[in-house]
Amino acid sequence: MSKLTVNKALLHCAFWVLAYFFWVYIFRNSTLVLTRTITIQFCYLVFIAINYYFDELYAIPYLLNKKKYFPFFLAFIGMIAATAWLRVPVSYLVRKHVFELPNVRFDALNVFSESFINIFFWVFFIVAAKMVIDRIRSQVYIEQIEKEKAANELNFLRAQFNPHFLFNSINSIYAHIDKSNKDARGMLLTFSEMLRYQLYECNVELIDIERELNYIRNYITLQKSRIDERIRVCLSADNIDRSISVPPLILITFIENAFKYVGFNECRENKIELRLEAQSGNLLFTICNTKDGFISKTQDSSGLGIANTKRRLELLYPGKHKLDIVETETDYTVHLTIDSI
Repeated sequence: MSKLTVNKALLHCAFWVLAYFFWVYIFRNSTLVLTRTITIQFCYLVFIAINYYFDELYAIPYLLNKKKYFPFFLAFIGMIAATAWLRVPVSYLVRKHVFELPNVRFDALNVFSESFINIFFWVFFIVAAKMVIDRIRSQVYIEQIEKEKAANELNFLRAQFNPHFLFNSINSIYAHIDKSNKDARGMLLTFSEMLRYQLYECNVELIDIERELNYIRNYITLQKSRIDERIRVCLSADNIDRSISVPPLILITFIENAFKYVGFNECRENKIELRLEAQSGNLLFTICNTKDGFISKTQDSSGLGIANTKRRLELLYPGKHKLDIVETETDYTVHLTIDSI
């Protein structure tokens, strides 16, 4: 269990404990002794908490957020009615066996109506307050993202080369490379094609997966020319639905890291294995690289590229992607699944 999960659980427990003592304090009066107030409010606390987590975990994300307003209303009211009916026998048993009031007339309908009103009021209040807080947090988060985006765009404009000057320079360098040096001329052409893709084709939200895959192949071609030839590089991308579109450069950070941190070990095979599948609107991406056992990637990298990619995935595919990064002493593996791409 992560530290974030533990902190969240503790925060929820603290809230319900404070709410419980608050209710005990405000509902105590001259007709109810303190012990009875404590017992009654505890029963209400249980039923209110059940309703809250039902709405928080199911009704709001799966009904309200998907604009299914009438089913949400039915689920909201239905759950309150169900817990109010459940409180009727609980109230009877408490009166008979805890408070020992067997001769007091028990009005089940009155208990139900009071329970329904009380549970409805507090559940509505708590859920509404939680939604307002979430909305404020979301707005602050969006404003922060907009500020970061504006700052990044400004920094990009400051650092951007004039594309025409850049490509003219590449063409001039290409012309001065001896024609017999086919490798160097080919690498320069590949680099030019990659640069053209980044400057002219990536200014869109989605791009054909075939064009993105072509960029990945070009990147791998350039990287293979610089790494040790004894490192095996394998790309598997045969099972691809060509009609699928993807956000440009969404995978390249993981591929760059694989080539950056691939190790060379004399006693075992060294490799970079990349597999990409895209079928029925789902994207499955896996990349694995061997590494030197005595080098820790986390110590050698700021992790900024991975962090930015994670943020981008959260913005583009909230709740529709799963990213698993597994690091062992010998390998570094990334598994990414995107649903309904």
